[in-house]
Amino acid sequence: MAAAAGAAAGLWSEVNRCGQNGDFARALKSVNKILQINKDDVTALQCKVVCLIQNGNFKEALGVINTHTKVLTSDVIAFEKAYCEYRLNRIESALKTIQSASQQTDKLKELYGQVLYRLERYDDCLAAYRDLIRNSQDEYEEERKTNLSAVVAAQSTWEKVVPEDLGLREATYELCYNSACALIGQGKLHEAMKKLQKAEELCRQSLSEDSDATEEDIEAELAIIHGQMAYIMQLQGRTEDALQLYNQIIKLKPTDVGLLAVIANNIITINKDQNVFDSKKKVKLTNAEGVEHKLSKKQLQAIEFNKALLAMYTNQADQCRKLSASLQSQSPEHLLPVLIQAAQLCREKQHAKAVGLLQDFAEQHPANAAEIKLTMAQLKIAQGSVTKACMILRSIEELQHKPGMVSALVTMYSHEEDIDSAIEVFTQAIQWYQQHQPKSPVHLSLIREAANFKLKHGRKKEAISDLEELWKQNPKDVHTLAQLISAYSLVDPEKAKVLSKHLPSSDTMSLKVDVDALENSHGATYVRKKAGKLTGDNQQKEQGQGEVKKKKKKKKGKLPKNYDPKVTPDPERWLPMRERSYYRGRKKGKKKDQVGKGTQGSTTTGSSELDASRTASSPPTSPQPGSGAAVSATSNVIPPRHQKPAGAPATKKKQQQKKKKGAKGGW
Repeated sequence: MAAAAGAAAGLWSEVNRCGQNGDFARALKSVNKILQINKDDVTALQCKVVCLIQNGNFKEALGVINTHTKVLTSDVIAFEKAYCEYRLNRIESALKTIQSASQQTDKLKELYGQVLYRLERYDDCLAAYRDLIRNSQDEYEEERKTNLSAVVAAQSTWEKVVPEDLGLREATYELCYNSACALIGQGKLHEAMKKLQKAEELCRQSLSEDSDATEEDIEAELAIIHGQMAYIMQLQGRTEDALQLYNQIIKLKPTDVGLLAVIANNIITINKDQNVFDSKKKVKLTNAEGVEHKLSKKQLQAIEFNKALLAMYTNQADQCRKLSASLQSQSPEHLLPVLIQAAQLCREKQHAKAVGLLQDFAEQHPANAAEIKLTMAQLKIAQGSVTKACMILRSIEELQHKPGMVSALVTMYSHEEDIDSAIEVFTQAIQWYQQHQPKSPVHLSLIREAANFKLKHGRKKEAISDLEELWKQNPKDVHTLAQLISAYSLVDPEKAKVLSKHLPSSDTMSLKVDVDALENSHGATYVRKKAGKLTGDNQQKEQGQGEVKKKKKKKKGKLPKNYDPKVTPDPERWLPMRERSYYRGRKKGKKKDQVGKGTQGSTTTGSSELDASRTASSPPTSPQPGSGAAVSATSNVIPPRHQKPAGAPATKKKQQQKKKKGAKGGW
């Protein structure tokens, strides 16, 4: 017995030494030896559970706790049990374990805050951390403030709660990052980007002080900050920059599966229905193990929605229906699953079935009926049923009076040439504002548009009441008064005369404009020429009844170069040659004075001499008017021929051969 006690003492010393050195694997071996001596030793069992937790064996540690429930009661080991359940993602069980503990220690309160955050109970979580910060004074105060800021950021992002100023000094990059997330939730993207840049700078400074941190470690730590920067760029419409930064983060292969899933989902949203092959690759990152424990419910839901849409774009109809049905079962009141199903039916040309599906959902969930009916109206318009679309839109009571709805209905009714229905839409909207928001800018704007619409379509009598209402609101509005007088002139001329007295006089409406100054101003497109000094007869003309315009002098026409003033021009010179009286036409088949024709060596010396028409005694058959009697002496001169160069006897033989074939002479 004494030997066993001595051995146990030595083992406890070994356990203590290993625990101080952080060698929990060796400490576990010593604890197991102690338990062999006394299997119900409470302290040894507690040490074993702690060693297993430190080694990451949470499931085995929880098994030890559940096996020895009689010895390890909830009061003794409540924190260790709840922590194991928390790390095994059994969040609800961890919450029950914490709440069942008889004494709420600081460790349990810290874990309680983490559990509430994972359960997305942000209001309770915020209260828990405030209580911890107020009642705790240790070296973990900075971590608690970081967690508190994370809760505020989550409220701003997921619950759209305006974050309160906690008065935290943003001395660490974690606090700056959480502050940026809160600003993103409010839509303050520019300020959020500045916070992220500050967080990046603080992160580099903090990690550069650690000698063991490499550049890869720094980039891995900065990955989440860069991912948030890329998200802001995407929201700002800088999709190319965002996509480039997203891909850089993916190349780093960060160990945070949650970060990779969010980035992959954002890339899919950028691709939309384009580059679907890249999107299908990125979907695999969203299916990584443990993603569901890293992201919030809304993030996971958004990823599932995008998976369903991607299946629709890649023509995977069955997969799309399966995903959308699963989403609808998880969130029966959510709009997107039924909208995705309707879109898939439309792609399959089943528009009537899609409208029926939306109609059923609208009846089951009246709170979301407005959005569904808008979609139904869009489908009806796509089918060409504009009148039915108008009926659906007018059934949305909460939107009937909205200017956008009025504008859409009037436009569609005008397209269908149903002017009476369009006027009825105006009347109903004006009556609503008359009861709820009289004389508001929207009310007066609707009256103005209704009056203009009625005047445009010739309903002047119906427009009188609207115009009178507008004129009462602004008696100085001359344009409205003129429209009112024009409308009354067709209905009640006497009333029009009475109203015309309210029109301003012509003197008050005349514009005092210095015409000369206006014409001489910079940018004038037309400037009137200043009149010169008038003398003599011009002064008398100026004093007359009107100004006489000067006649423009006609310019002399240009004469031909061979013009002879002594010769009368041909009166038929403007007619084509064939239409002139002296034209006789050409004699076909008789070619005169051909140069280079005939056999080689022949001449045309006598051809001109034998032509009777060329003799001096024979007058020309058609003398040119105005031409001289004498003919130039050079007109009958034979032009020179192109002689064959000497020393080419072979050419003569070729010419003879061609002559036999009937070809004309030539070389």
